[in-house]
Amino acid sequence: MTTPVKPVPEGMHSITPHLICAGAIEAIEFYKKAFNAVELVRLPGPDGKLMHATLRIGDAAIMLVDEAPDYHMVGPKTLKGTPVTIHLYVEDTDAVMQQAAAAGATVTMPAADMFWGDRYGQLQDPFGHRWSVATHQRDVTPEEMKEAMSKMASGQGC
Repeated sequence: MTTPVKPVPEGMHSITPHLICAGAIEAIEFYKKAFNAVELVRLPGPDGKLMHATLRIGDAAIMLVDEAPDYHMVGPKTLKGTPVTIHLYVEDTDAVMQQAAAAGATVTMPAADMFWGDRYGQLQDPFGHRWSVATHQRDVTPEEMKEAMSKMASGQGC
């Protein structure tokens, strides 16, 4: 009797970011230094480029591949930007932002306490991917959030 295969493999979630990087092997090392990523799988191609890698950051998997323009796979640097931000919850936003900056990320929004209850900041990694880093500090009701957003939009602060 065979055991049924799970439709979502063990250790994975329904949605998993799959990043295309110019220099994916260097990106693996950056993510290890910046976010304490753990490398799970690495499949190098015959030309020295990375065909596939899977990392774990916190409790989430993230996949990587090198650019392959012949297959319409290009990263944010080639595209000159990205509309996507990868959101990362951590124990200490400020420490992770500092660690990522020391590893080579550019802080694009310093960490601050936000009206929705998170300590939150943003950065861009050396491969063009945007990240938001947050620590949830307090629960906020939808009504409190709407009121705080209204105050912020009118210039009254949070």
